[in-house]
Amino acid sequence: MLQELFRIPGTSISIHGYGLMLVFGFILAVQLAKYLARRAKIDPEIFVNAGLIALVTGVIGARLSHVLENLSEYTDPSRTAWANFRDAINVTSGGLTYYGGFILAFPCTIAYGIFKKVPLRTGMDIMAPCIMIGLGIGRVGCFLNGCCYGEQCSNLAWGVQFPYYSNAYIDQVQRHEIVPDPKVIGDDGKLMSPDDLRAHFKSTPGEADKLMASERQKVIKVQPAELYSTVTALLLAGLLVAYFSLPHVPGNVFALMCMLEGMSRFLLEMLRVEPPVGPLPLSLSMWLGIGLMISGAILWFEFSRAGGRNQGGQSIATAMA
Repeated sequence: MLQELFRIPGTSISIHGYGLMLVFGFILAVQLAKYLARRAKIDPEIFVNAGLIALVTGVIGARLSHVLENLSEYTDPSRTAWANFRDAINVTSGGLTYYGGFILAFPCTIAYGIFKKVPLRTGMDIMAPCIMIGLGIGRVGCFLNGCCYGEQCSNLAWGVQFPYYSNAYIDQVQRHEIVPDPKVIGDDGKLMSPDDLRAHFKSTPGEADKLMASERQKVIKVQPAELYSTVTALLLAGLLVAYFSLPHVPGNVFALMCMLEGMSRFLLEMLRVEPPVGPLPLSLSMWLGIGLMISGAILWFEFSRAGGRNQGGQSIATAMA
């Protein structure tokens, strides 16, 4: 976990690992989109603009989805309305739901593609591996931020022990799985943040860091589910690029992405601790994963029935949808 990578010398501006990974993922995804667009003989600059639209709308949708799923955290009556709102829009703290971003970004980019008269199904095929690249790199940001972690695994060799005041630490304290040292509890009865803890013990340098190191040893190891998602998404991106380079029905690369991502997300959710939604013991992401698999299967059938053929990524007239 490394939320803040460094501060720009002479300023108060800090570079966060989460935000940096979002930018890095965006750059890689756009470069891949430009490469695939050139292969399909489509203006690659269209996909640069589409990527910017996807980035902005995706972050808005992902954050909105997270806030709605955890509405009680952002409507805390003990804080002011401004404090709750500020936390709700603070994307640097993490808390971006992938499916929420996808649900908003997808129609926006499709609308832009229609406006620019891009062959729709071919454009969707180009987007598919780029979405996986963005997801994979973004999950590294989740790991650096300490969010989206998996279930407890105290005996797993590669289990992750997040530091004091991380999401995992706070959650385990709230579930009474670990008991914090009374010294880290503030006058308001809540855990002190690292900055508050250092300010509290400023008369005894090193005491705060010693306390936080001691508290870290209490944290129960958890599955690095974020990194599992990274590996899975990057493997899917490679598979989709390989399929794109072969003769295929336009649109089926995107349909394949939906089916495989939906299935992998459903399986990976089994390693996370998420509250069940609905009549079955399935999390919201599991339900969405099922929906994505079904949608992918329907798209595959419809695109196959519509016909057409892309020859190794080279766009032809039948790619028009």
